[in-house]
Parts: sequence; C-alpha cells; structure tokens
Amino acid sequence: MAEISRQADAVHRTRTPLSRQRVLSAAVALADEGGVDALSMRKLAQELGVVPMALYKHVAHKNELLDGMIDVLVGEIDPPVADTDWKTAVRLRVLSARRMLLRHPWASGIIEARMKARAAPTPAVLAYLDSMIGIFRAGGFSVGLVHHAMHVMGSRLLGFSQELFDDAPGREPDSDAPPPEEMAARYPHIAELASAVAHDAGSVVGSGCDDQYEFEFALDLTLDGLARLLP
Repeated sequence: MAEISRQADAVHRTRTPLSRQRVLSAAVALADEGGVDALSMRKLAQELGVVPMALYKHVAHKNELLDGMIDVLVGEIDPPVADTDWKTAVRLRVLSARRMLLRHPWASGIIEARMKARAAPTPAVLAYLDSMIGIFRAGGFSVGLVHHAMHVMGSRLLGFSQELFDDAPGREPDSDAPPPEEMAARYPHIAELASAVAHDAGSVVGSGCDDQYEFEFALDLTLDGLARLLP
C-alpha cells in the first residue's frame, strides 16, 4: 500500500503544472526536512517529479532559488496589526518573524548570508522593511530617527540576532584557552555570569543564549529606548 501511495504521489506531482511558487514551496519543505545544505537542484527536481532542467525555467540558479525561498519565508510573517500603537505593531511583527524562524531553523543563516551577498535585499524583504519603516513613521518618528531605529533593530526585525561568541554548553573547548581556574581568576565577572545564566538548547540562532526570554528582553528594551527619543 505504501508503494502504491508513493507512486500515486509521483503521478500527481508530474501532472501538476510546475510553477515558481511550487518550486519554492517544495524547496522550503526539503530544507525543513534535511537542512538547506542538503538541498540541491537534482533533489528538488526528484521531489517534484521533473527533470532538473525544468527547474531552470523558474529559477536560474541555486542563489536565485535561495532568494526565492527567503521571500516565501518572509511571506509567512504576520501583516501589521491595524488600530494599535507603533510599539505594539513592531513588537508583534518581530515576534511573528521569530516564530517563522523557529518553524524553519535553517533560515536565519541563509537570510544573513544572502543579505551580505546581494547588492540589495530580496523584493519581499524590501517590502517588509518598507512596511516597518512606515510603522515607525506613522508613530511620529522623524526620518533620521527611523534610520537609527532600523540600525538598532538590525536583524531582530527579521526575528534573529547575530551573536558575538558561542557560549553554549557542550561546545568544543578552545585548545589555546587557559585552564578554567585561570579563566575564572582572570575574568571573574564572565565566570559569574556563565555560571548563572541558563541556555536554550533549541535557540533559533543555533547555540548560544538567545532564548525566548533574552530575545523579548532585548526587543522590549530597544522599543522602550526608541519611545523615549520621541518628541
């Protein structure tokens, strides 16, 4: 029965017209299953029941595929909530973006890499950032203050943050680092903090201490600080 079901699925995929949206959705699903590093045009074509060359009518190459996948993910972020203040609207959208990344743990790395590689963000990211700027402007922010706000918010607008170092438990020790006792004596405040904080093993940024509480704490701190700068 399972073999018959797989054959039926293959026939259905073959008969369903191929489209850019279908290609991108299938690519996102494959990345969710096995990680984006395991994604290939050949594997994607096999999943869709087509020859690899058929994909190139919809995505010219792997980077265009990745950019399109980013736009699919950004499309999952909730639209702005109407009839609310700017702080609530921004907070809800950023947390919606974070939920999207929790559904797709591989996405933050791809978004960061492609944002650095491209001359400009993808169309969906541009539209998202434009709408966020609009929320700030409607809230009374000057253009200059919005500029500062966007820099301060940084990648948190898309639901994640770049961490400066990896302090997660279980990581490989630095072979050049002094013994733990010497480290504790040399950097007592770091040692105190490291022994007190809790780490989230399921962090959206991989390893590190950007768990839900720390994320929301930093987000609220940023929004409160921006609010105090309003006239």
